[in-house]
Amino acid sequence: MSLMPTTIELLARARVDLRMGLPVVLIKGSQAALAIAAESLTQERLQELQKLGDVTLALTARRAETLKARAYDGDTARICLPESATLNWIQALADPADDLNSPMKGPLTSARDGSAALHRLAIALVKSARLLPAALLVPLESGVRFAASHGLTLVPQAAAEPLMSQSSPLHAVAAARLPMQAAEAGRLHIFRPEDGAEEHYAVEIGRPDRSQPVLARLHSACFTGDVLGSLKCDCGPQLNAALAQMGTEGNGILLYLNQEGRGIGLANKMRAYSLQDQGFDTVEANHRLGFEDDERDFRLGSVILKELGFSQVRLMTNNPNKIAMMEKTGIKVAERVALKVGENAFNAQYLATKAAKSGHML
Repeated sequence: MSLMPTTIELLARARVDLRMGLPVVLIKGSQAALAIAAESLTQERLQELQKLGDVTLALTARRAETLKARAYDGDTARICLPESATLNWIQALADPADDLNSPMKGPLTSARDGSAALHRLAIALVKSARLLPAALLVPLESGVRFAASHGLTLVPQAAAEPLMSQSSPLHAVAAARLPMQAAEAGRLHIFRPEDGAEEHYAVEIGRPDRSQPVLARLHSACFTGDVLGSLKCDCGPQLNAALAQMGTEGNGILLYLNQEGRGIGLANKMRAYSLQDQGFDTVEANHRLGFEDDERDFRLGSVILKELGFSQVRLMTNNPNKIAMMEKTGIKVAERVALKVGENAFNAQYLATKAAKSGHML
């Protein structure tokens, strides 16, 4: 029936539910579980979960490593919650804000029997909702019946999992001329993903020849750097320098991808900044939160470039991962154009960490 939601639409609904503190129902064959984000959990809903059965807390292996908990499922740890578990204790396991003040949160017991497929899906969902990567799950006898009787979103693992690892299809929705300081001959294109996530933008300078390598930059949104002029990163200067060079050359394409904080969202980025204030570097902060070094999806840039008719770029970047992803997805990188600007006393260590741990060519 065409009015029924597709799996992509169900996933979009599930993300909204999780952000609001609602649980969702996950199913895989005969297995079913009620899942809720640890970050948006309330005392009332925790009590309801505990009435349903044994509750486990799904964490990434990165976060489990910090907590000295076993991750028997590779990238995922299933922490068995004791009956005495409180809301504060659970959220302290998910959020590293007070790790240094109260490092001993265990002993923690990890489940090692049974499948972790639904736990893995729950973590992927809360991550994509830009929440802390931690979710509570409790098994259900009939997921379909429970979801229907409680008005909850039902997510089948078999249909959802492949979509979670793919880039959502993008569609051009609007474009208009936009004179800018960098170039009066500017045009802004808006691309909207099918999965309900943030829109992405392409800033076209001049009229680039589609048959030649175009000067291009994949720039990830950085509210603090691009808008507030933060000195903790080099994002704002990179954005302005890239547009200025495109204006000087008379043409170029800047892709503004809404993947704040290396894909973890602004709230989690501020949590990472708080950890950096405690002495951790940018990579260590991400790991303590439960994220990887970089959660961005650069495939989006390739999709937009192809949609605009480009197949070759002179890529303005210091990040080898961007170059590798462009080449892997069919965009030829004819030249890497270095973009070393914005270093200052506040971000020198941040840039050094990017070079040492993430391979940035600085």
